[in-house]
Amino acid sequence: MCFPMNIELPDAAIEGTGMTAQLATLEVAAALYRDRRVSMGRAARLAGMPRSEFQHELGKRRLTVDYDIQDFEEDLVAIEKLFPR
Repeated sequence: MCFPMNIELPDAAIEGTGMTAQLATLEVAAALYRDRRVSMGRAARLAGMPRSEFQHELGKRRLTVDYDIQDFEEDLVAIEKLFPR
């Protein structure tokens, strides 16, 4: 199940950076993932994109993709929903 996640940034926080709110949200999600504060799945949801697209964005930022037990467990839940027994 996917739960929408939203963060609010004051306009002044990104004013003059040339970033859109969507790009700023992606940067926050990538930083949280980089610092191992959230799993990849959670960071992708925060960024508002599928995990595969988020992984591509990590690659563009030269961030390594770590696959930990939490990622594995999230994948198992997703697989079980796609292919119930």
